[in-house]
Amino acid sequence: MRIDELIDIKNIDTSIEPMTKDQVIDRMISKLSQNGYVQDADVFRKAIYQRENEISTAVGYGVAIPHARTRAVERSTIAVFRDLAGVQWGQEKVNLVFMIAAEESASDEHLKMLSKISTFLMDESFRARLITAADPNEIYQILVQEDAKKDTEANISNARESAGKYLIGISACMTGIAHTYMAAEALANEAKKRGMRAKIQTNGSIGVENRLTSKDIEEADAIVVAHDVKVDTTVFGGKPFLDVPVKRAIDQPGSVVDQALEKDTTSSKSTPTHKNLESALGKETKSEEELTGSGKFARAFYTHIMSGVSYMIPFVVVGGIFIAISFMFGIYASDPKSDQYNIWAAFFNEIGGNAAFKLYVPILGGFISWSIADKAGLAPGMIGGMMAVNGGSGFLGGMVAGFLAGYVTRFIVKKTQNVPHSYKGIMAVLVIPLIATFIVGLVMFFLLNTPMSNMIRFLTNWLKSITGVNAFLMGALLAGMMASDMGGPINKTASAFGLAMFASKIYGPSAALMVGGMVPPLGIALATVLFKRKFTIQEREAGKANWVLGASFITEGAIPFAAADPLRVIPANIIGGAVGGAICMASSITLQAPHGGIFVIPIACNKPLLYIGCILIGTIITALILGFTKKNLSEQQMKQQMAAGII
Repeated sequence: MRIDELIDIKNIDTSIEPMTKDQVIDRMISKLSQNGYVQDADVFRKAIYQRENEISTAVGYGVAIPHARTRAVERSTIAVFRDLAGVQWGQEKVNLVFMIAAEESASDEHLKMLSKISTFLMDESFRARLITAADPNEIYQILVQEDAKKDTEANISNARESAGKYLIGISACMTGIAHTYMAAEALANEAKKRGMRAKIQTNGSIGVENRLTSKDIEEADAIVVAHDVKVDTTVFGGKPFLDVPVKRAIDQPGSVVDQALEKDTTSSKSTPTHKNLESALGKETKSEEELTGSGKFARAFYTHIMSGVSYMIPFVVVGGIFIAISFMFGIYASDPKSDQYNIWAAFFNEIGGNAAFKLYVPILGGFISWSIADKAGLAPGMIGGMMAVNGGSGFLGGMVAGFLAGYVTRFIVKKTQNVPHSYKGIMAVLVIPLIATFIVGLVMFFLLNTPMSNMIRFLTNWLKSITGVNAFLMGALLAGMMASDMGGPINKTASAFGLAMFASKIYGPSAALMVGGMVPPLGIALATVLFKRKFTIQEREAGKANWVLGASFITEGAIPFAAADPLRVIPANIIGGAVGGAICMASSITLQAPHGGIFVIPIACNKPLLYIGCILIGTIITALILGFTKKNLSEQQMKQQMAAGII
C-alpha cells in the first residue's frame, strides 16, 4: 500500500491561530466525519480521548499522534493538522498533529502504513518541510515524495541484502507447533539484521514448509539445524552445519549465526562478538560439536525421546478424546454385556481404546529406535514397544525397548557394513531386523517386563491412593514444573511423567499438567488488560495472541515476556500454575486427553466447570503477581514506543 492510498488531501488542515488541544481534536474529527471516513463521530471521539487519557500522545519533536481503532471508522486514514502558532498538548507544545483513524478490521497493510508515517517523523528535515509548507497540497506532496524516497532506499537495501551471505537451516521441535516457528523466525531476523539472505525449513506439525532445495544447499554460506527431534541432515551432503537445540536458536540467535558462519571454510576465523558477550555472561549453550562425554549423551538421549514422543502424541490425543466421547454415553456403554450398551459408544471405544491407545507405546518405542538407527530400527522398536504393552510395563517399558532396539540395531549395522553389496538388500530387510528383534524380545520377555510392570503397578496404586495434602503437593509440583521453563527440559520432564501415568490410565497428572501449561500465557494476557501501564503497546498487542495460545495449551506464548523480564514473569507463572494444579489434583479432577486445551475439556474432563475454575484461579494469581511486581512504564518509554511507530 502506498501513502497516497491512505492520506486524503481533504483531510489535511492548516491554521495560524492559537488553539487548544480539544479544539484541534474536534476540528479533525469533524473533517473526517464530513469526508465520510468516520461514520459515528461521538464513538470515535470517545475512543480518541480514552487513548489520550491513558498517556499524552505527544511524542516529542513538536508532534502529536492521537489515534483510535474502532468500529466507528468507515475507512482507515490519517488526518493531518499543522498549526504554526503551536498547540499545548499535555506538557508539550506541538505544531504537527497526525490523527490516525483505523478500522476495527484494519488489514496488516494498513497497520504497516500507520507505523511507516510515524517513522517519517523522526527525520528533522522532513518535519521542517511540513511546518513550512505553504498549503495542504504541498503537505500532501511532501508526504508522497517521502514515501517514494523510502521505497527506493528499501529496494537498494534489499538488493544489497540479496548479494550478501546466505543462511539456511532446519527447525523442528517436539510438537511442531510453536518452538519450530519461533526458532525459524529468530534465525531469519538475525540474518536480516546482518544483511544476509535466509531460508529456514520448518518441520512442523502440518509437515515440511519452506523446503530447502539442492540450489539452496549449494549456495549456502552457513547452515543451522535447530531441533529437539531427529531431522534428516543427509540432504546437506558433506557441507558442515551447526547442530543446536531449538531453545538456543530462539534465545541466542546471534551466537548461533556466528558459530554457523565459523563453519564456512571461506569465512573469517576471528572470534565473534556475540559469542564473546554471551560466554562472558555465562549464557552460552553448547552446540552438538562442543559437547563431550556425559553432555553429548544427555543431548542425544533428549533428542531420541523427543522424537518418539512427537510421533506418539497424536495417537494419545486422538485416543483419549474418542474414549472420553464413548464415556458420554455411559461408563459401561461400550460393553456389550452391560445394560448401558450403545453401538456408538462401542465404536468410539474401539477407535480410541482398542486401536489408538494400543498403538501409541509401540509408536514411541519405534520412533525412539528410528531416531537412533534410522529405518532399520523401526520394526525392532515397535515390536519391543508392543511387548511392553502386552507385558504390562507400558510407557516406561516402551521407552526402554526403543533405546535397546535402536542401539542394538545400530551396533549390528556397524558390524555388517563390509558384507558384499549383493547381500545388502537381504541384510536390511531380513537379517538385521530379525536379529535385533530377537535380542530386544529376549530382554523384554525374560528380564524387563516383569520387574517394570511391578514398578508401574506400585506407582499406579500409590497415585490412586494419594488424596488431600499429598494430592495438593503433587499437583503443585507437576503444574509448577510445567510452567517453569515453557517447553524446556523441566517442562518436558513433567510432561513425560504425565504421559507415563496416562499410559497407566492415571489421568489426574494430565489435568494438573495442562493447568500448568495454560496458566502462563493466560495470566500474562489478563495482566496486559488489567495493568496496561506496566506493558508497552507492543507487549499489549502480543498479550492478545496469548488468549488464544493459552486456551489452546500452547505455553510458548509466554516466552517473549519471560525473556524480557524473567525475575518477575517466571515466578508469577510458576506460582499461578502451581496453585491451579494443586487445587486440580486435590479435587480429584481427571483429564483423558493430554493436549488440546479448552477444546477437549467438555468431553475429556470428569469435572469440566471445576477444572475451568482451577485454570481461572491460576490465571488470576499470575496476573495479580505481575501487576504488583512489574513497574509502571515511564512516560518517556511510552513516547519512545510511539515515536518508533508502535501504535
